[in-house]
Amino acid sequence: MSLRTIDITEATQPLAEYAQRANTGPLVVTANGKPIAVVLPIENADSETISLSENPQFLAIIERSRERQKREGGLTSDQVRRRLGLSNGKH
Repeated sequence: MSLRTIDITEATQPLAEYAQRANTGPLVVTANGKPIAVVLPIENADSETISLSENPQFLAIIERSRERQKREGGLTSDQVRRRLGLSNGKH
């Protein structure tokens, strides 16, 4: 799938038309050859997920957690389940 682009001056259709075609892949909107926006399909996401994905404070928390995990290691999901007294989901 090739990346589709359109210059903002050529994007004269209603946004709804571009959004309906998003399932064919992202559409990058450019201005003077530089990307300024993208229309892309969203799968398995709600508005909260989308909001958090652009929140600088949340992204900083995630980055700190990743760095700490690299330095100190972490727990496996089985270890977390045992600590919480949960079943491992295996029958």
